[in-house]
Amino acid sequence: MGNIETIFLGIIQGLTEFLPVSSSGHLVFFQNLLGFIEPALLLDCSLHFGTLIAVCLYFRSDLGKMITQVWRLNFQDSHASLLLWVIVGSVPTALIGLIFKTPLENLFGSVKVVGFMLVLTGITVALTRFLPDEYVTKKRISLLVALAVGTSQGLAIIPGISRSGATIVCAMLLGMDREMAARFSFLLSIPAIIGALAIQIDVNQVETIGLMPLLLGFVSAALVGLIALKLLMSMVKKGHLYYFAPYCWALGVAIIIFS
Repeated sequence: MGNIETIFLGIIQGLTEFLPVSSSGHLVFFQNLLGFIEPALLLDCSLHFGTLIAVCLYFRSDLGKMITQVWRLNFQDSHASLLLWVIVGSVPTALIGLIFKTPLENLFGSVKVVGFMLVLTGITVALTRFLPDEYVTKKRISLLVALAVGTSQGLAIIPGISRSGATIVCAMLLGMDREMAARFSFLLSIPAIIGALAIQIDVNQVETIGLMPLLLGFVSAALVGLIALKLLMSMVKKGHLYYFAPYCWALGVAIIIFS
């Protein structure tokens, strides 16, 4: 695998990890298009680590306040409680990942599955078009929201299901404020990505892929991911998440037809 291919896949990962169009689905599609029959898990880990850095940089203020308030045992603070809800939401994500890891990973070899799941993702984000402003008003996370969003994140391991789309829409359907839904979604992604990296990483693949391609993929995913995250947060605040539905439908149908 050359430098150009990994930079390209890094750009794809950076764009699609945060935009509600499924990064895993795009990676499966483009890896197959480039001739990589079996997905290189170490490359996927490198690209996801890049987007992990992007989300940590974007939410560095929230993360700093969460750690500070918990360190002070100030659990009445909103940031401390937010950290606790992130931990609670991570439980169903972890359980789904551990129990269904093998059968769900087997889906990464099926491009047609990606197509159907992209169509489903399009339907999911399209639902936000019909949520009135007076409905999405809650500013505080509840137990139901944390568990439901965590479950949605766990199911998003299926290629073609957008993690950001599934989690943000789930929170909004439960009445969460748009911006808060997005913040919780991306903060919840941090332990999920770290856990996935710990399970999937295989350093023995370094010689197969090459250290430089891995580094270039990581850097491109981080830089493009930060830009995409800023774009998505702006669109979510304006209530424009449903703009991505036609793209998901068009790409999903095209993949189903031509796979």
